[in-house]
Amino acid sequence: MPEYMEVLPHRSLMDGIAETAGVPVEALRLLLTILAGYPIAAIYLKFLASINDKVVHHMFFASCGAGLCYFNYGNDTYHSLLGIMTTYFLALFLRNATTIFLTINFLFHMTYLLLGYYYTASNEYDILWTMPHCILVLRMIGFGFDLTDGLKSEDALSKDQKETALKELPSPLELLAFAYFPSGFLVGPQFPYRRYQNFIDGKYREYEGSYDAGIRRFGAGAFYLIVCQVGLSYLPDSYFLTPEFAGEPFLNRIYMLGFWAKFSLYKYISCWLLTEGALICIGLTYRGVDSEGNPDWSGCSNVKLKLLETGNTMEHYVQSFNVNTNQWVGQYIYKRLKFLNNRTISYGAALGFLAVWHGYHSGYYMTFLMEYMVVSTEKQITRFYTKVVLPKWGHILENSDIYKLLYFVVLKSYNIVYMGWCLVAFVFLKYERWIIVYGAVNYYGFVVLIGWAAFYHSYRQLTRGGSRREAGEDRKLQEKKSEEISKSEEKKPEEKKAD
Repeated sequence: MPEYMEVLPHRSLMDGIAETAGVPVEALRLLLTILAGYPIAAIYLKFLASINDKVVHHMFFASCGAGLCYFNYGNDTYHSLLGIMTTYFLALFLRNATTIFLTINFLFHMTYLLLGYYYTASNEYDILWTMPHCILVLRMIGFGFDLTDGLKSEDALSKDQKETALKELPSPLELLAFAYFPSGFLVGPQFPYRRYQNFIDGKYREYEGSYDAGIRRFGAGAFYLIVCQVGLSYLPDSYFLTPEFAGEPFLNRIYMLGFWAKFSLYKYISCWLLTEGALICIGLTYRGVDSEGNPDWSGCSNVKLKLLETGNTMEHYVQSFNVNTNQWVGQYIYKRLKFLNNRTISYGAALGFLAVWHGYHSGYYMTFLMEYMVVSTEKQITRFYTKVVLPKWGHILENSDIYKLLYFVVLKSYNIVYMGWCLVAFVFLKYERWIIVYGAVNYYGFVVLIGWAAFYHSYRQLTRGGSRREAGEDRKLQEKKSEEISKSEEKKPEEKKAD
């Protein structure tokens, strides 16, 4: 072979398309897999939905989902197959031994996932088999809890548990179809087996409007995807690690970081919206009827767009972002720790679980620590505002148009600026990277939180001391009055004798 000839590695069609589009091939496969949910929905509704044999339905969804998984991850698809079948056999042999079954099922899936992170993780958010596997882990752990709930009496179940409890163990094919359900296995959302069962039984098929609602969700997802790509082309992640960013004026830096965070969030939101649109089109997401009596197809919604865009606090972000995962953690972690009788510990444990579930990177732990600290601080500020500020100056502030404008501007600025601070560690992952960005903005997030904590706790100590002094003075006055009353009562008999 001549020296100038070079042996090129094998290149697939997907590699060529991805190179032409200027995107990583893994990201292109991910997007195509999400979009595949729409033709799959069309094929199912046209040719299979009316077939009475449920085995056909299960085979269709299991084969479509597993095929799409193989399209993305090739031979690594065996990881998910192993996880699904392990849960099935654990349930088959250990379901009645509730504590043993739940413990082994939980530890197996979390250990397997963490080992996967250990052997595959890099400095970036990797699009590898571990990405859908983390979705599968929650699905199989929740499935295990639902199976054991099915062994309990109705009186022993909460409202949520009654809606998800399973009386019987599904077949391996049914479990595979549920786990690999197209538009659900890759990036979520989470939904219980009972929803899939109701869908297969045709309980949602009688309601109309799913197609129109699904297309609207698709449109919203496409819009957010375009905004994300355009925004991040102007504010790429790499820019915030450069000296040029650190040299910008301070206000520019914190606002640029805030808008970058918005665009970064839209990357996840666009995927969830596109996925949800396909699930709505196929008819899986029926929730009931809305206030006007129309079918509500938001049963698998993973983002609350109105709250996301109009909210002013970090708590609004928590309530509107990754909704299904937060609901899953609330139902299967937070509420299951009710026996601790301490909401703070339960909340901390739920956030700790989320951090571990995401992986080893320090950025995840910093992100959820910041969420806990910021949301707690917001509650303190709200309490201070309503109990201290408004009683003294509310009659003036509420009648001032200038104050209302300033109030709106301050809240919106806080919403943008602090979102940037909170998302830095989540995106940059490694301490060596996110600490550079924190330093470039003068650690303002820590400064504000620590400053507020010092003020708030000092104020409480001072007011508590003042309250104690007032209580002490009141007590002394009361004792003095009691003594005077006692003396007057003692004098009365003597006065009577004198009379």
